[in-house]
Amino acid sequence: MPHSSSSAPRVSLRGVRLARGASPWLLPTVATAAVSLSQARRSGRWAALAVPTTALAAGMLWFFRDPDREIAQGRVISPADGVVQSIMPWKDGRTRVAIFMSPLNVHVNRAPMSGTVTSVEHIPGGFVPAFNKESENNERVVWHFDTELGDIEMVQIAGAVARRIVPYIDADTKVEQGDRIGLIRFGSRVDIYLPEGVEVAVEVGQATTAGVTRIDRD
Repeated sequence: MPHSSSSAPRVSLRGVRLARGASPWLLPTVATAAVSLSQARRSGRWAALAVPTTALAAGMLWFFRDPDREIAQGRVISPADGVVQSIMPWKDGRTRVAIFMSPLNVHVNRAPMSGTVTSVEHIPGGFVPAFNKESENNERVVWHFDTELGDIEMVQIAGAVARRIVPYIDADTKVEQGDRIGLIRFGSRVDIYLPEGVEVAVEVGQATTAGVTRIDRD
């Protein structure tokens, strides 16, 4: 059976599972599209408006989708859908794997390992594109998990459009591997830091799926 997290309740719209935190963006867009469609037969202006508003609403529904998934086996699994942007050794011996998320990806992030969330820290910053090196100083949320491998750090980074990160859970919460833990609205990036001695199993340019792609190698 697909794995889901009770810590992150979602809404649905005619069978489409939507991410928690989508409502402020999605509801006004869908409402505008619905009104323009209902009035399209009466007015040419409404008919002209119906096309872009309906397309925008469809795009929003696609962006905020939140599918259930069969969680893969492995010590560390990807917290994000996207493409591996970089793999960098860190001064303290850890390895950072950066995953770039385009607007076409599912933007609900998942716990990379089972354990306890020891901290969730919001750090204000800029909003340059997430693929830019200067995105290191962007708005972000830093997570720490106490796991069987020790402390695992994960960072959600906002992009040029993604100006809102929505954590689903708080510190001291126990999570299972693959649980939904938060949402980044629109294009963005997620970094995960593997402890010293843990070998990376992915490559730069490789596509990842949250809860499915294994990040480490035995």
